[in-house]
Amino acid sequence: MKLKKLILASSVAIALAVSSCEKLIVIPETDLIGGDVALKTVTFAEQAIIGIYASMGTEMNIQMNAVFADEVIRAEFYNATTTHEWQYGAADVGLRDSYTAIAPNYTIVNRANVALVAIPKADSTMAGDNAKRGRLQGEALFLRAYAHFELFRYYCGNYDPNGLGMVYMEKSTIDPAPRIKMGEYFAKINADLVAARPLVAQTLADINRANLAAVIGLQARVALYQRNWAAAETFATEYINLVPLASITSFPGIWTDANTAEQAFRLIRTNSLGGRIGSLFRSTSASAANIGQVTWRPANKLWTAFNRTTDVRANSFFRDEPLLTAAGRSSRLIQKYAGTAYGTPNENVANAKVFRTAEMFLIRAEARAELGRFTGSNGADADINTLRANRITGFVKGTYTSAAQAITDIMLERYRELCYEGHRFFDLKRRSLPVQRTPADAPSAAGTTLEANNFRFVLPIPLPEIVANPLMQQNPGYQ
Repeated sequence: MKLKKLILASSVAIALAVSSCEKLIVIPETDLIGGDVALKTVTFAEQAIIGIYASMGTEMNIQMNAVFADEVIRAEFYNATTTHEWQYGAADVGLRDSYTAIAPNYTIVNRANVALVAIPKADSTMAGDNAKRGRLQGEALFLRAYAHFELFRYYCGNYDPNGLGMVYMEKSTIDPAPRIKMGEYFAKINADLVAARPLVAQTLADINRANLAAVIGLQARVALYQRNWAAAETFATEYINLVPLASITSFPGIWTDANTAEQAFRLIRTNSLGGRIGSLFRSTSASAANIGQVTWRPANKLWTAFNRTTDVRANSFFRDEPLLTAAGRSSRLIQKYAGTAYGTPNENVANAKVFRTAEMFLIRAEARAELGRFTGSNGADADINTLRANRITGFVKGTYTSAAQAITDIMLERYRELCYEGHRFFDLKRRSLPVQRTPADAPSAAGTTLEANNFRFVLPIPLPEIVANPLMQQNPGYQ
């Protein structure tokens, strides 16, 4: 066969008549930058890592855990019937549009894998590149572990070494791959985090990128889900020693972004497209007096879980808005990510707090209770008392008389402290507890209770993924 190379100029129109299969046209790509070129230097590799951070988000976790659990109640616009009332399936439009974790997380994994191959070979062109090279490798390992853990939370049951995990991708490929057992899956997550620890930044100078405390925070969270109580206590303690708990006076500033108390890792949000976390619950306002449409209001169950006079969290998380009352609308709003005033450019804009010290106190308390240390100086009650003393004015310390009593109180405190941070539905699943809404909060009789261990606590693998990967196994209940 004769090879004919044609060079096409964009300003010239050329008509081609191909009458024989012996004529092969080759049009070289001019706008594709391959990994060997794009990541040729350490500087370029760092830009690739920064790009991975840009693809991360907590918004889906926040909304899913609120809507599927007992944190919100329907408000002025309700188009989430199947998801809010647990009637979804593998082809459900609500899941497809709002709660598909496969694509975003495997995208993060793939980009991290590409970077991990390129970084060791990248050219050093600036002073300090060799030291930076190791840090970038650590960040890529952390990001890979983080995304794989998120996939577990969405698509796997409670930890069982022989249970079904997900596909753990350690190289960039489009080849079909099967899901692996959870024991192996978690071993790979933990190995990535162990490898990342000495490589990432060892200080909190930049909490917009992975650092030692962020890696430790993820290790603590992973150990909690794995029910490795000793490891969970150890990692949570390490985090607490690095990042102090916010006081009552500094706590409100976390949610207005006036300070970065408790945070080891955050995701910056702006008023550009997709940057308004508060818009998950309420649209932006036309003016200071014309408040935007409310999609979700705080559940009555959650609203009444706080003492609104003494608990600093109540007014940080919620607002009883008289402007809505005057307009004949329900007055209760979710305030946690409200941003600046109604009708201003940064309304509903707030940074995503990925790891906070309060979560680590609650992880450690749960681990200690499970290890039988529910009371005493190193007991679960000490952690809960410390947390509450930094949230509630005039708090009086208490003690627990059993591990079960401690666990019940810890779950209540996680419900209050971590509401709208992407934990509640996952917490109920991992503790084998039901979602129980009050009659006033339930959208319908069918939407009152999701029984413990119901198969719908695990989301279905999306059908496009099943089609694209013939080795992918669907979750029970959705076949």
